[in-house]
Amino acid sequence: MPSMALKKFTLPFCCIILFAALQQLYAVERALLIDFNLFDRYVEQHSAAPLPLSTSWQQLLLDASSLPTERQLAAVNTFMHQSFSYIPDILQNGVEDYWASPAEMFVSQKGDCEDWAIASYVSLRALGIPDAQLRLVYVRARVGAEHSGLSQAHMVLAYYPEANQEPLILDSLIQNILPASARTDLTPVFSFNSTGLWAGSGNQKSKQTATARLSRWRDLVQRLTLQGIVL
Repeated sequence: MPSMALKKFTLPFCCIILFAALQQLYAVERALLIDFNLFDRYVEQHSAAPLPLSTSWQQLLLDASSLPTERQLAAVNTFMHQSFSYIPDILQNGVEDYWASPAEMFVSQKGDCEDWAIASYVSLRALGIPDAQLRLVYVRARVGAEHSGLSQAHMVLAYYPEANQEPLILDSLIQNILPASARTDLTPVFSFNSTGLWAGSGNQKSKQTATARLSRWRDLVQRLTLQGIVL
């Protein structure tokens, strides 16, 4: 082929390769970005004294950033269980149900199951786990023996290794991360993340997002943004 003809084909071909590479790059979901200046400012303004917990959390995210996913799950789960104690919303916030942001939880170092699951979700998103692999799951948790018939509202975090695989459950009630099949005490009601909403334990996605359907989630997302976390 004459050199002139070769030059005519070289540039377009290179452009095609570059375009394909850019498509691959932007198809990969980036890690959730946190403005820690805003985050720390909120914690400092609402704390009686400077708290080391936010610094410890940021160090956790830094240390765990290069770990395999399974170890990231374990690191976040351990941090959450060691750092926070349980308190019902009515005692801490004066209302029956309030979904606290991680910054609000770090101020008090206390929270309930929703607060715990939300902080775990934000932590794992910040470590680069895609939103599609994480869901906040509202469940009915059995109370007492297997056939007690008693249950209470509860929230856990589910991690899906693959779209149709059984999820792993991170739970404020127990320290072990277990597959969903081992949690026969939990009955899923609905699940959601920043991009979707699902009924029960199925994969049939709702036409509406959690932001559109769930007022507490919508309110939380607005507070997260003001505190430096954009989902």
